[in-house]
Amino acid sequence: MNVNEYIASVLETVKKRNPGEAEFHQAVEEVLETLKPVIEAHPEFQAAGLIERLVEPERIIKFRVPWVDDNGKVQVNRGYRIQFNDAIGPYKGGIRFRGNVTESVIKFLGFEQIFKNSLTGLPIGGGKGGSDFDPKGKSDAEVMRFCQSFMTELHKYIGADVDVPAGDIGVGGREIGFMFGQYKRLTNLYEGVLTGKGLTYGGSLARTEATGFGLCYFTDEMLKANGKSFKDQTVVISGSGNVAIYAAVKATALGGKVVAMSDSNGYVYDKNGIDIAAVKQIKEVNRGRIKDYLADHPDAVYGDNCSDIWGVKCDIALPCATQNEIDEASAKKLIANGCYCVSEGANMPSTPEAIAALQGAGVLFGPAKAANAGGVATSALEMSQNSMRYSWTFEEVDEKLHGIMVNIFKNCESAAAKYGMPGNYAAGANIAGFLKVANAMMAQGIV
Repeated sequence: MNVNEYIASVLETVKKRNPGEAEFHQAVEEVLETLKPVIEAHPEFQAAGLIERLVEPERIIKFRVPWVDDNGKVQVNRGYRIQFNDAIGPYKGGIRFRGNVTESVIKFLGFEQIFKNSLTGLPIGGGKGGSDFDPKGKSDAEVMRFCQSFMTELHKYIGADVDVPAGDIGVGGREIGFMFGQYKRLTNLYEGVLTGKGLTYGGSLARTEATGFGLCYFTDEMLKANGKSFKDQTVVISGSGNVAIYAAVKATALGGKVVAMSDSNGYVYDKNGIDIAAVKQIKEVNRGRIKDYLADHPDAVYGDNCSDIWGVKCDIALPCATQNEIDEASAKKLIANGCYCVSEGANMPSTPEAIAALQGAGVLFGPAKAANAGGVATSALEMSQNSMRYSWTFEEVDEKLHGIMVNIFKNCESAAAKYGMPGNYAAGANIAGFLKVANAMMAQGIV
């Protein structure tokens, strides 16, 4: 069986075994299509059934999460933890609380996490978890009761050397704190089992900023490799959560001008440059909507369709909201408006058609599994500090993060060139991340 037939057969099996899981199918297909030259060069991978093992999670945990709301009514949600691959280290990946969380979403995120974690150069495997619980509009007491119920089941399957979850969409410091407290209560262990913890109980400085900062470090390296920089460039950033806010902070520090940000309701455009302090106040303190920005910024313009943000003229676009937010039509708008660089801060925010359009037009494209790896990299640094019972300064963590992101870009660049796809950083990220995991799996036998 030639490589094309082999990959096609694996994809067919994935789709049959996981019917209706479009997000997972998309993630697997995107990776496997770029691995064809690697499989061609390493027939031993095919002989060992390595790809078939790679696309099948090692463990899928699905459970009921009952909790009581403030009115005394019992609510029931569904929880997940998918431990995808631990060939190079304990499972590592976030927990997402959002109404649209399904097994397919968690699978796609966990699969992507394998390669993202590998790219960091740190010893962490791939996993992901979450629930269809939405913390928006819930009281602190309701969120606490949910988190405690969620951890009552999850604690059986995680540990500092087994599986170390982190935060993700809908899971910030508040939720991590509640879950960590319940884990301690149930296990009588004080260990680095969760990352993204508060600074008073084992958290790492720079973790809050890490994904957004890392995105800009990777993007800056990609720009420099192509004779460009952030300086004096117009930047559009989707989202207004943790990743988007700190991407805006770092893009501005590197000389860019951020003119638009968004949330799930709409977007704001400010020709004078987004007032990042105002967005922080709205989102981090007030837990408000991006439309609130207009109250103190009369020159700003609001649009009630968040996807229209990609029609704003820019040089650099940083999608930091959610998966598949840039479709082919949005990609063509960016191209028509002269955007020459798209770098992904969210997980899989561009559809395959959008990526093809961007790459076909010569737009520099930084794939999520490489560009947004700063968050998990700093989570792994938090694990190291927990193991040592020691804390690094903000500057020390930021310096390590910067070095990791520079190395990720270089590895993507060299892998793409080695396998005949120079400048295709998406393919380079898949190949570089895959090879480390593949070699570890080969060394460990058929397990």
